[in-house]
Amino acid sequence: MNRTHLPGILAMAAIVVASNILVQFLFGQWLTWGAFTYPLAFLVTDVMNRVYGVSAARRVVFVGFIVGVICSLIGTQIMGEFGPLVTVRIAIGSGLAFLTAQLLDVAIFDRLRTGRWWRAPLASTLIGSSVDTALFFTIAFSASLSFIEPANDVSWAGEVLPLLGVGPMVPLWVSLAVADWGVKLLLALVALVPFRIIVGALTPRTT
Repeated sequence: MNRTHLPGILAMAAIVVASNILVQFLFGQWLTWGAFTYPLAFLVTDVMNRVYGVSAARRVVFVGFIVGVICSLIGTQIMGEFGPLVTVRIAIGSGLAFLTAQLLDVAIFDRLRTGRWWRAPLASTLIGSSVDTALFFTIAFSASLSFIEPANDVSWAGEVLPLLGVGPMVPLWVSLAVADWGVKLLLALVALVPFRIIVGALTPRTT
């Protein structure tokens, strides 16, 4: 392992662990605290991609995926008020969404890397975040995929309520997904500032 990649690997691992812990705590009605830490994974991936290249970025992604799987396995063994903290559907949705979205982010970033500095991180994060949200919430909570884990009752997520409390009537999990997606889009914009600073600090200056 290239030692210069170690900070990125450690950062990704820390973000994944923190997000798996913070997702257990609510922030308001539609979000968990994990919604604010998880999007930072895209920042780490994009910095690694810009500074060290595609291979390094993918290496960091796979480390994050492995750490996430370990967290999910641990979560399935911890019993909460309503059963295991992590169900099979949540574990599958989380792992598949993370790996798909992050690898998509890497590919899009690499395709756009020669454009203006903000174009690649912004486009790759926006698209990756959208795919991540769609995959996770659909796999974890959609009634149409209940066959994945028939014993897991997610009928609560299917309760029909106004979207985010004010919009058209939709299943609860759709409101949760939209709120999560909105945070990711906002943080994609905010993350451009640290992206620029970190890349500038890590990129050797030529004279």
